Amino acid sequence: MPRNAYVTDLKTLQGECTANFIRLSRLLGDLDVGETREVALVNHGRRLGALRLKLQERAPYTSIVRVSQRGVLDDVIDTPRMRVHLYHDVRMAEVTDFQRQRHFHGRYRYPNARMHQPDEKLQLNRFLGEWLEHGLAHGHSLDLPELP
Repeated sequence: MPRNAYVTDLKTLQGECTANFIRLSRLLGDLDVGETREVALVNHGRRLGALRLKLQERAPYTSIVRVSQRGVLDDVIDTPRMRVHLYHDVRMAEVTDFQRQRHFHGRYRYPNARMHQPDEKLQLNRFLGEWLEHGLAHGHSLDLPELP
């Protein structure tokens, strides 16, 4: 029985990128280039770490955001980090760098040398979406101004 090749689901990928643009825009707010926003990630009253968003570049049509997490396991494991390009004209955000790997293809033959999944690009953007959604639903800003 022949295996069918994976076909990129462009509509789903674009939908995920559009949703991530909206999520990131809400979390970034009015950050200026070089500034960082930290959101404490809390689940059932337990602090799990902090989602860090650093606006690295902003141009008329694109922005670049570094998304990372810091927490109690920083010394034990390599915590997730990625670079995300926001495309303002089409209102999409795309993961372009994950754990120092860059330029992901829309599909991969499987198996492959780096063991990427056939839909690796879609999975990375879904992961970003789940991460941001958790920050929006359960996060608490750590960089609010102090009260007098």
